[in-house]
Amino acid sequence: MKTISILGSTGSIGRQTIEAAQHLSLRVAALAGNRNTALLEEQARRLRPALLAVWDESNAKDLRIALADTDVRVVSGMDGLMEAASLPEAEAVVTAVSGSVGLQPTLCAIREKKRICLANKETLVCAGELVMAEAAKQGAEILPVDSEHSAIFQCLDGHDPKEVKKLLLTASGGPFRGKKLQEVYYAAPEDAIAHPNWSMGAKISVDSATMMNKGLEFIEAMHLFGVTPEQIEVLIHPESVIHSMVEYTDGSVLAQCGTADMRLPIQYALTYPARMPSLAGSLDFAKLASLHFMAPDLENTPCLALAIDCAKRGGNLPAAMSAANELAVSRFLNRELPFGAIYECVAAALDSIDIVENPTLDALLETDRAAREAAAAFQA
Repeated sequence: MKTISILGSTGSIGRQTIEAAQHLSLRVAALAGNRNTALLEEQARRLRPALLAVWDESNAKDLRIALADTDVRVVSGMDGLMEAASLPEAEAVVTAVSGSVGLQPTLCAIREKKRICLANKETLVCAGELVMAEAAKQGAEILPVDSEHSAIFQCLDGHDPKEVKKLLLTASGGPFRGKKLQEVYYAAPEDAIAHPNWSMGAKISVDSATMMNKGLEFIEAMHLFGVTPEQIEVLIHPESVIHSMVEYTDGSVLAQCGTADMRLPIQYALTYPARMPSLAGSLDFAKLASLHFMAPDLENTPCLALAIDCAKRGGNLPAAMSAANELAVSRFLNRELPFGAIYECVAAALDSIDIVENPTLDALLETDRAAREAAAAFQA
């Protein structure tokens, strides 16, 4: 592995991917971002990619002017994002964009047979069957960057999938762990994004607070590892030391442990199957007083319960749920909805959607549009 592209380079995962890439002396061929043009310009000057993609054409025009003294080519929109994902010189693509916008670029990269370092969980939530089928057809690798899925991937490596009894998906519980939903119904955005263990972007931090993040990861795990919903168990683990586990049919349980540092799973996705010295620190087991595990309180985390239900029902429901959740979280961060209404908004959007049992890509994109429209119209 010598050259990579990074989609979502200005976000938390994207910035940490750049740190890992520089540590590994990898060349970055393409960068893609959304609105943070100042950081995109700084990254482009520092890394000198061949291509820089930004969502809005107006921002692209500004960046073309700002980078006129360089050889960096600036493109925009979905076409630009897909070009960044399929750049010939990149051997791997780190998909760290937020939301379902990552679906089509990921499919482009798969068709070019690139290694997909997947941090965009919505891609598999929305279209897991289509994406995994295309990856199998093209012979493209999909390696998880999420700490939980990276942990499961490592625990499964070298073992017969038929010997797996269940996956144990751990969750910190977020900033509102142990609280009743009514206690935090009107929580402020700044409280919801204050994660106790991980440094993450605003959207995923809110998803952690509602536990929707774990619901999305539940669905992602089904597709990545070819298991049924009944083979996945969510466990609250406040210390975030064990990142997830796999139980085998003989009763053995394998766990992956490590510090709460995303640079570790990012690097492993880039270097697999090799392990190399990383920027992440080491665990000091002598200083770990105790580790705790408990079942989630589904009554007070209705987003998690809703996601598990969508996982079991399948079809286009996971895509609708993910899209509606993106809108609901955005509205919460903009102080248009109270925290507790995020679930209500998503549930209402799902009620408005026509269910499609075996959706095509076009049907999933239409579901995404309709769910966003319904979530935007929701009144608490």
